[in-house]
Amino acid sequence: MSASRTSGKGPARPGLRRKSPQQLVAESGADLEGHGLKRTMGLFQLVCFGVGAVVGTGIFVGLSDSVAEAGPAVVISFVLAAITCVFTAFSFAELGGAIPVSGSSYSFAYATLGERVAFLVGWCLLLEYGVSVSAVAVGWSQYVDELLHSLTGWNIPEALAAGPADGGVINLPAVVVIMMAATLLVRGVRESATATAAMAVLKIGILIAFCVIGFTAFHDGNLSPFADSGVAGITSGASLAFFSYIGFDAITTAGEEVKNPRRDIPIAIMICIGLVTLLYCAVALAAIGALGAGDVAGTPAALSVVVNQVTGSTVGGGIVAFGAVVAIASVVLAVMYGQTRILMSMSRDGLIPRVFERVSRRTHTPVANTWIVAIVFAVPAAFSSLDAVVNLTTIGTLAAMAVVNVAVISLRRRHPGLKRSFRVPFYPLSPILGVGFCVYLMYGTGWTTWVQFAVFLAVGVLLYSCYGRGHSRLVSSAEPPATQE
Repeated sequence: MSASRTSGKGPARPGLRRKSPQQLVAESGADLEGHGLKRTMGLFQLVCFGVGAVVGTGIFVGLSDSVAEAGPAVVISFVLAAITCVFTAFSFAELGGAIPVSGSSYSFAYATLGERVAFLVGWCLLLEYGVSVSAVAVGWSQYVDELLHSLTGWNIPEALAAGPADGGVINLPAVVVIMMAATLLVRGVRESATATAAMAVLKIGILIAFCVIGFTAFHDGNLSPFADSGVAGITSGASLAFFSYIGFDAITTAGEEVKNPRRDIPIAIMICIGLVTLLYCAVALAAIGALGAGDVAGTPAALSVVVNQVTGSTVGGGIVAFGAVVAIASVVLAVMYGQTRILMSMSRDGLIPRVFERVSRRTHTPVANTWIVAIVFAVPAAFSSLDAVVNLTTIGTLAAMAVVNVAVISLRRRHPGLKRSFRVPFYPLSPILGVGFCVYLMYGTGWTTWVQFAVFLAVGVLLYSCYGRGHSRLVSSAEPPATQE
């Protein structure tokens, strides 16, 4: 069968253009060496990469926003968000084991629901992986300022510590962390994976230490009233808490750089979700039990404040701030990694310019791709606030995850004999529930976010119509193999 046709009768309509799982794997070299990338990551590094992509701004900075909505019942909000992730994680695990390529949900949609849907999923992933980098970098800036104050008593000048929306001129620390991550990423995946693993272990240790300190000052009365905002508050809190889980699916973007992707990707996803959920619930309980929901809700750097009050010293808070700086930096690193691999897959298919697929012969990394991503997302990090993008990032991520759940059902029907190293339990109930929970949390983001998301999707449709549709390699003449610099 020609690569430019899906049947013997001529090119398929854009919505019906699909790539078979076998074609995606063959084109990426996913069972050998992936598209010029090197297989250097084992299971431990992959789990650390997942934790590195998840644990960061959501818990260190965003906890206060979730508590403001749900109060002490934020623990239920975290569990609700986790359930949504678990059902979707099952789907990611099955698809990641069956189609171990760098494209993640984009590639899964391409194999099941067609090119147009795949492009829009890739467009939504710009919110999850790309725009969230900006939000995470803004949170990093807050904790850098807290750490500097703890160590020296000085603060970063307001003009250089925040964007115009928050009373400053430019958020310089946010730009710095993005550029540092880009520098490490272009050096090589082995170096990036090693750094991410070290940072993941450190931040898990610091969060566990926080829980130990917080529970020593735990007061039952701080949990009452438990759910004063009712179900609506819990739902809104879950929609915000979901931001804390964004990034676990980045594990599937490493499909071409993992030594044994068919085995390790499903296992890593399950371990990551379980570990992160336990940490989040424990941290939330410790913080509220020690400080009270009202005080946590009004404190962006709540974890440092809790430790300072419990210990009566700023040293503990400084250690937590240091942990947050490390944690959030690892999120920037891991999420930027995922974004570059998504763009590389889209470029390989011709839907975006070819510069994004070029891999350096020396470092085996997409150098130009990485620097473009860094520059583009350093701009909103420098001049926007965290609150401006959290809900939009959340709804875009949930939409992509809903598509992944649908993709599992479609792939089971279209390719029942495909080799799968993991199968979704309780099929088809699990993916159906995954879709339902995603839609439920999307509803909790509010109508203004829906309007923004509709505009965002409309721009994506326009871009596909103007560029992607005509440049798709499924309908173009034979393309030369992927280039290396």
